[in-house]
Amino acid sequence: DNQPLMEPPMPQHATDTILSEVKSGEDVFISSFLSGYAINHRLASLGFTPGAKVKMVQNFMRGPLIVFVRGTRVALGRGEASKILVNRG
Repeated sequence: DNQPLMEPPMPQHATDTILSEVKSGEDVFISSFLSGYAINHRLASLGFTPGAKVKMVQNFMRGPLIVFVRGTRVALGRGEASKILVNRG
């Protein structure tokens, strides 16, 4: 495997990180999105909107993860989660 490793997107603020890097048990707040309209619309329909509190339920740092947002458990692929900027408030 000689494929280059993809760098994660750069946070907009010093306290921002991407959702896929949040550890299990942590609470964070959505800051913004790093994706196009279609993905943003899908995430918004699931309750992922700026300012919403998200609790990381399960993140093994590879594969899909599970979060709790607006009273609902949601499974996200790592790619989707890497498009959501969050901060620890």
